Amino acid sequence: MAEKGDRFMAHLEAELPLGMEALVLPFEDKRVGLVIVDEVNGFCTVGNGNLAPTESVEAVTEMVKHTDHLAKQFSARTWPIIAFLDTHQEHKPEPPYPPHCIEGTGEENLVPELLWLESDPNTTLMRKDCINGFVGGIRDDGSNIVIDWIKNNKIQQILVVGICTDICVMDFVVTALSARNHGIMKPLEDVFVFSEACATYHLPLDVAKTLKPPAFPHPQDITHYMGLYFAKSRGARIVNKVSLL
Repeated sequence: MAEKGDRFMAHLEAELPLGMEALVLPFEDKRVGLVIVDEVNGFCTVGNGNLAPTESVEAVTEMVKHTDHLAKQFSARTWPIIAFLDTHQEHKPEPPYPPHCIEGTGEENLVPELLWLESDPNTTLMRKDCINGFVGGIRDDGSNIVIDWIKNNKIQQILVVGICTDICVMDFVVTALSARNHGIMKPLEDVFVFSEACATYHLPLDVAKTLKPPAFPHPQDITHYMGLYFAKSRGARIVNKVSLL
């Protein structure tokens, strides 16, 4: 089965190449911001809820490590950071997913390695109650936290990291690109997605069939790759290495 999966991944990479690149920041001397998507206990910390991993996952561990390193470098340079925190009310479901990241459970909080962001003066924390961070940033009066963060910090480029690559990360990226193209995300120009600092979950078909109710299968390597592919197909730039001057 592993060999079959490897062949399929090789086929994907051949037919749908990502053209990944290395990124050195600041890029073209433009102002950059870091977007951290949902690196919370409910998605990343073993045993912390219905959507948390049941055992340690290397991709998640690497994602958190890269994110922590990047965020510390951004903060040291006083570059702006925004962190989305998936947070839900118990009475408000989010189909097709089971209850997760319910307010007050601790699942909705940053993983221990990133808790320092709560007191970081360069970081904006934004709780969201839906998959898409752009939509989750809409206030009751119709204004948008993400748009305001871009405008107030004069951000021309964003670097996006987080979980899940093909769900919350991808949905935010494609919406941000549409908002940019629509002219409501000024002065945003470029969206970069750092592949090594993104992760998603693994639910193979044979396991998905046994769940009640049956769940949608979600092979980790394939869905991670497809999330990056669809982000790139909408205009994002996919990078596999980031260094800062």
